Amino acid sequence: VQLQASGGGLVQAGGSLRLSCAASGSIFSIGAMGWYRQAPGKERDLVAQITRGGSRNYADSVKGRFTISRDNAKNTVYLQMNSLKPEDTAVYYCNADDVTYYDVTRLVTEYDQWGQGTQVTVSS
Repeated sequence: VQLQASGGGLVQAGGSLRLSCAASGSIFSIGAMGWYRQAPGKERDLVAQITRGGSRNYADSVKGRFTISRDNAKNTVYLQMNSLKPEDTAVYYCNADDVTYYDVTRLVTEYDQWGQGTQVTVSS
């Protein structure tokens, strides 16, 4: 199972970006999915998370500007980022709490799966 993040880039303050993260493999189901970010010299922090049923939570710093969504049929989570600020600059990582997939004749669950990260840079 792999999580592949995409959509990062360079944008001016006030602009928008949309991140995507798709899980590949013989997926049966995915639990909560989220986006984290890590700025240089700082810890990796939660940005937003969405459960399989659609319940969402956000970091206070992004409430009202970012929207997380998911498409369970496509095993994909999205992060729409509007009104971007220079302090949003970071590497963004997607995460899945648990991923259940088919392994020949059985189901296997792996926990705490991470994507490779995508750079978001917001210029002032």
